[in-house]
Amino acid sequence: MKNTKKILLLGLASSLGICTILGGCNGSSEKDKVVIYSNADDEAITAMKHALDNNGFKDQYILQSFGTSELGGKLLAEGSNIEADLVTMSTFYLESAQEQNKMFKDLDFDVQTLDTYPAYCAPITAQEGAVIINTEMMKENQLPAPASIKDLANPEYKDMVSVTDINSSSTAWLLIQALVSEYGEEGAKEVLKGIYKNAGDHIEDSGSAPLKKVRAGEAAIGFGLRHQAAADKESGLPVDYIDPAEGNFSLTESAAVLDKGTKSKEAAMEMAECIMDNAREELLAAYPIPLYEGETEATADKSGNPKIFSEPLTVDLLKRHQELSDSCKPE
Repeated sequence: MKNTKKILLLGLASSLGICTILGGCNGSSEKDKVVIYSNADDEAITAMKHALDNNGFKDQYILQSFGTSELGGKLLAEGSNIEADLVTMSTFYLESAQEQNKMFKDLDFDVQTLDTYPAYCAPITAQEGAVIINTEMMKENQLPAPASIKDLANPEYKDMVSVTDINSSSTAWLLIQALVSEYGEEGAKEVLKGIYKNAGDHIEDSGSAPLKKVRAGEAAIGFGLRHQAAADKESGLPVDYIDPAEGNFSLTESAAVLDKGTKSKEAAMEMAECIMDNAREELLAAYPIPLYEGETEATADKSGNPKIFSEPLTVDLLKRHQELSDSCKPE
């Protein structure tokens, strides 16, 4: 048995030696893979994977998911030293990171977007906010349907509300943009204090958490992404959505390729183009807002009150609204 173990160990050592000489049995292939960082929701991640896997890039990339705030912090702090070769991220974060770090390449393929975007990024999704309700819970508790985000602060919704923390998810920014736009910063504070009081322990870190709480009957009302609530409603779940009186504000997410000089991976640009060319149909099914020429939005999918914030969306504006939000939370 001892001799057998020695032979096996010698064989293993020889194999490892050969692997080292050749650059590693698996190490080189892993090293060559394109690293993709993304803050996208599951629906978008799935669509991008399908586009890459079905068009020649299967097993040639590593895709890692992050929360918006976490990935945004990495982009700003690490610049082009970040591990990723390709990122998909909230467009405002990409713009702020590029302004600070000059870290992205101009795209070398043509994109026919409906709106103007910087040369270094191309949009993949646009997402709108909406009020979400559990129709069964509303009936059981004899609750009136809210017509606005402001209504979520009403006393009858005590312990019935779930919202997202803007410090961890950009979904909450859609809510705060709507309040600040309609009521000003001081008015928004008063509303937020009431909403946070009603939410109690249901101030969530994940943008999809309020919908999940509403879906499961843990909350009667939430604020989240409109397209996700619409999908739940269509699938027969007791979920409905309300376009709030303050407006459906939106955020886009875009793809950008890192400029790492001689260390840049050509395949990263090819994968970005592949996603733009081959993921749109599946992305539009989940995120129905048109972004490219030739795309249309079905009448049934259109939000009732689309609006755009009066100031450009930047990381500095986000920080200002984060501070506003923090000042409204119960101590």
